[in-house]
Parts: sequence; structure tokens; C-alpha cells
Amino acid sequence: MTLESATRVLLDEFRAQPTMRAGSLIVTVFGDAIAPRGGTVWIGSLIRVMADFGISERLVRTSIFRLSQDDWFEVEQSGRRSYYSLSADGEKKFSQATHRIYGEPRQAWSGDWCLILLPELDAGIKEKLRRELLWLGFATVSPGVLAHPSPDMNDLGASLNRTGCENELVVMQGRTTRSGQEAAMRGLVHKHWNLADIDQRYETFVRKFRPVLSAAAKSKRMDPRTAFLIRMLLIQEYRKVLLRDPLLPAELLPPKWHGTAAYQLCRNLYIAVFEAADRFMSEAMETADGPLPPPAPEFYMRFGGLEKRSDENVGA
Repeated sequence: MTLESATRVLLDEFRAQPTMRAGSLIVTVFGDAIAPRGGTVWIGSLIRVMADFGISERLVRTSIFRLSQDDWFEVEQSGRRSYYSLSADGEKKFSQATHRIYGEPRQAWSGDWCLILLPELDAGIKEKLRRELLWLGFATVSPGVLAHPSPDMNDLGASLNRTGCENELVVMQGRTTRSGQEAAMRGLVHKHWNLADIDQRYETFVRKFRPVLSAAAKSKRMDPRTAFLIRMLLIQEYRKVLLRDPLLPAELLPPKWHGTAAYQLCRNLYIAVFEAADRFMSEAMETADGPLPPPAPEFYMRFGGLEKRSDENVGA
């Protein structure tokens, strides 16, 4: 299978989805491609690139309007042209998601657990707080108590700060006091986190993108448009699974956890296509000042470090 035919399979599967998540893909395109390159784009160029995914102009305009209403984006008019960029709240959301999506898996666990005790709060605030914590991978282990064995404390602090009630919560750390509790601990994890479903989703992701990685390894030259399509669909599908993953320590995961293979595949395929995809974006996307600026230096820290290389080396 050639890289082009493998990409067509991905596109056909994406277009055949019962509900085309145009807004979700726009978030992926902004987060992966536009945010590290200035964060602003003319909607006309966004419409052009989204057409390759089978998304109409009307659907792009409707989706980005709704995302703007939800405070993801803000718009600036210049003549008859509209330029969209991340809002301040959108930048915070992207920053937190970027850390999770492109970060390397944790290598060690201290054995400590983080517990959060929820006080009596207004129902609306309490639900917002619960959503924030569940998004970070916490689980409700008993009424009023949420737990996670190894949360990112910076992300936790940012999330609690967004709720505005961080000073009303009790955040604790602790560990088991007796040895031989591994079975009980795994039982707790199995009960409160649906790891079987997440593992199945990772396995499906690996099965879907393995032929694309194989074709990319054999490709002597990387077509920029094809590379862009692969990169966006890769991160779209990986993001959908990863943001469900509580990112538990390896010691608490089931044997043969497919999340490890999914990370390695995503990293390897991303490295193979990212540079050619960037060339396509430079040609296809516009800002008020011309083409997108080059990626910020921190972009090259994704997946443990990206190396620039020529197309001739893609299949080496």
C-alpha cells in the first residue's frame, strides 16, 4: 500500500463517521498546526484546507462561530476578511492539552496518591469542578472524594484556579500503610477507571495507523498535502483516546497495555510527516501579514524532541 492510498483509507473512514465532528477537527488543526505558528489564521485559508477532509465552507463557518461563542477563539476583521485566533481562555486550554498530548509517558511513580475532598459548594460550581478533575484523570472513589495516583500538579493547580474555589478544597497526598495491598489497589483502579475501554480504543488506533506508518517508512519523498492530512488525522484520533486516559502509573495498568504502543506509533509517524506538513501550511494558510510564521522553539520539544530532516531521509 502506498502512502497516498493509505491516506485515502483514513480520509474515507473519517468522512464516513455518522456525525462529522468539524468543530473537533478545527480544534485539532489549531492546536497542532496553527497555535505553535502564531495562533492566527484567515478563515478563507482554513476553509480551503478543511475541504480536503470533506468539510464544507458552511460547516467550517458554523463550527468556528460556535467555538467562538464558547470562548475558544476571538475574531478580528480586516476589510472583508476575518482572522481567527485563540482567546486567552482558549490558549490556556490548548496549553494544558498540548502538555498531555505531546508529553512523554511518566517513567516512575512514587507510590503516593492525591486525594481531593469536596466541600459543600453551589451545585453549578461543584459540577464544573468535578468536570475539571475528571478531565485530569481523577475518579470519584467515594462521595465527596476524588483520587488520582500521579496527577500533574501544575495542571491540577491551573484547573483548580479556573474554578475559583481552590481555597475551599482540601488537597492531600498519601500512600498505603501496609505491604501486600497490590491486589486491593488494582481492584480499586479496575472499579473506578474504565481501562478496558481505553485499552481497546488504543488498540484500534494502532491498527488504523500502523499501515500508514509502514507506508511512510517506504516513501522516498513526502508530499506536503498528504503529510498534512496524515498529521491532522493522527493527532485527531490520538487526542480523542488520550484525553480519556487518566494517565495512571505503569504499575497500576493492565498487562500488555496498548497505550504504550499507541504513543510510540504516534511519535514515529508524527516525526515522519511533521516537517512536510509544515511546508504545506506555509503555502496554504494565511495571516493578515502573509504566511504563517515559523513554529515556536517549544514546538520541537514535542514527543521528546523533533528533528528536522529532508524528505529524502523519510524512508531511511
